[in-house]
Amino acid sequence: MIHKTVTRPRATRSPSRRVRIGAALATAVAVAATVVGCGTPQSAPAPPGSAPPAPAEPAALTGANVNAWLDGLLPAALARTGVAGASVAVVRDGETLTARGYGHADTGVGDAAAVPVDPDRHLFRVGSVSKLVTATAALQLVQSGKLQLDADIGEYLDFTVPRRYPQDVTLRHLLTHTAGFEERIAGLIGTTGTDVDLRAALVNDPPEQIYEPGTVPAYSNYGNALAGYLVERASGLRFEEYVASNVLARAGMASSTFEQPLPPHLSGRMSNGYERAGAPAAPFEIVSTPPAGALSAPATDMARFMLAQLGEQVGDAPLLDAPTRELMQRPALDATSLGTLAEGPRMTLGYFDESRNGHRILGHGGDTRYFHSHLQLYPDDRTGVYLSLNSTGEGALDSHELRQAVLNGFADRYFPAGATRQVAGTQPVADVDPATAAEHAALAAGTYESSRAVRSNFLTMMGLVGRTTVSVADGDRLLFEPAPLSDSPALYEEVSPWVWREVGGQRTVAMRVTDGQVEAISFDSAFALLPVPAERDSALVLTVLAASTVVLLLVALSWPVRAIVRRRLGRAPRDRAGRTARILTRVAVAGTLLALAGWAVSLVSIMGLQDVSATSLRVVQLMQLIGLLGVLPAAVRLVDDIRRRTGWHRITGGVAVLLALAGTGWFAVEFMLLAPSISY
Repeated sequence: MIHKTVTRPRATRSPSRRVRIGAALATAVAVAATVVGCGTPQSAPAPPGSAPPAPAEPAALTGANVNAWLDGLLPAALARTGVAGASVAVVRDGETLTARGYGHADTGVGDAAAVPVDPDRHLFRVGSVSKLVTATAALQLVQSGKLQLDADIGEYLDFTVPRRYPQDVTLRHLLTHTAGFEERIAGLIGTTGTDVDLRAALVNDPPEQIYEPGTVPAYSNYGNALAGYLVERASGLRFEEYVASNVLARAGMASSTFEQPLPPHLSGRMSNGYERAGAPAAPFEIVSTPPAGALSAPATDMARFMLAQLGEQVGDAPLLDAPTRELMQRPALDATSLGTLAEGPRMTLGYFDESRNGHRILGHGGDTRYFHSHLQLYPDDRTGVYLSLNSTGEGALDSHELRQAVLNGFADRYFPAGATRQVAGTQPVADVDPATAAEHAALAAGTYESSRAVRSNFLTMMGLVGRTTVSVADGDRLLFEPAPLSDSPALYEEVSPWVWREVGGQRTVAMRVTDGQVEAISFDSAFALLPVPAERDSALVLTVLAASTVVLLLVALSWPVRAIVRRRLGRAPRDRAGRTARILTRVAVAGTLLALAGWAVSLVSIMGLQDVSATSLRVVQLMQLIGLLGVLPAAVRLVDDIRRRTGWHRITGGVAVLLALAGTGWFAVEFMLLAPSISY
């Protein structure tokens, strides 16, 4: 049943000052606003030491009840956050309970009237929720025997994927984000006119493999796009064509497509995307790797997809037979490769484990620059909920928190924790003796960065932001600052060996230790925290970099001042002794400052998903190399000044310049600013 659209008054709000932190998005933060996003809904932070809420009676899960709840929540939330429009669908027991539209698909320009969101007419970009369609397509071909889940993907590909480890990379690894690939950002999203060539996007500048396959959860658009290309290779059809015939048509999703740009019969139905409600409409986004995030669909079609994933036949034929559907919906890796990380939340073949209140919940989120979506299934309760927003909102976390409010609110209202239910995905408070808990907590203390990262080139330095500090609290608990995928701290207690549960919450983390050293802490199905080496400690690195930069800036600013002073005082030019070393040192100082400025501009562009040319990056690297080599003439100059006893001020200045060039040079080497690869 489809219900009418609900509109809201327009409102503006001061931009939020909060900064989006979160390992999920660590790198991304770099890719947080892209198709790569998969915002897993998080439990609201609870005060340390607080108890979980008492069991509550569920509200009646009926269309009327859900409508009343959504109508009371979403219009005000859209107005508060500056999100232009939202589209929602809820399914239950084989039928669509409701599909609702809120706000506007087109906010209107000039005298043009605003167009309310229609959940049946208006298409929204679902971002990485598309990966569920890709996984379904791949598993159809596993079901038919055309693909093998655990065969090396090299058996199917017509190009070679870079590998650092000898182990096979399998379709299972691709669908669980454990193939070991680093992040890739360049070219993820373009605008109308951008060519879409899946094979070229995979072959040109592929990411490095930085983890052993099957061992480290590390969310990867590239890996999922490879799974989509396997669909092409096994079926003999373009990915978009195969999915249209074998997934979308079977699920009755007649208004949905992966095609970019949209086909003519759908292009007039696309909702605009907005940075915020008062901003101009954004152009249609082109995702360069369609399997990872190119689906455009209305809420009613996503309702049909949820029903099909729950085993209901809503189109021409079932998407998957019952055994394959069950295979898709159970954890796909075990302790054989994950070790003790398998005790925490794990990926299925496509879904994140987002269980809450003792109910098994499988989900996936997705973000493009402007659209933000999330889908959740309750397989044991024959229920599903889908939400998509067409704006980011005024603040960096607004769209994330709005989705969180809807999804967690839905779970708590209709599927609250029962008196006899244990929270899914967690352990009861267990008999981990205090001494063991204290020992394990001490091992965990340290600084961590996201497994979703770049390790092979200059974007390694992005690991300096979004880090998490883990410390021991109360002797045997762990304090995460900030908590994973949050901007607030959270306290965890060990509930079984190497597994911790949030105090007063429902989230769990699991830790893998080898030879007394922490290897990883998994905090979400496709994300983990990895220890930061001591030499990359943020405080140390940023102190060295800041101090070095200040010294070099002061030195550069002093050059014209000293020249003017000399001219006005009529002083003779400096002696020619050591002139070559002085000139080369000045060149090095200038090169270093230009390089630092170049890196800053490049990072800002990349964070905004603007491509930076290879030529520009090579020029910046050249400046950085000049600065690094300048350590030699700076040392020669300092030795010469000491030998000639030129005075304490010149010697002190020489020491400062040498240390500053050495500091920036160390930073360049440590964070791979001079690496041959500049692919990002």
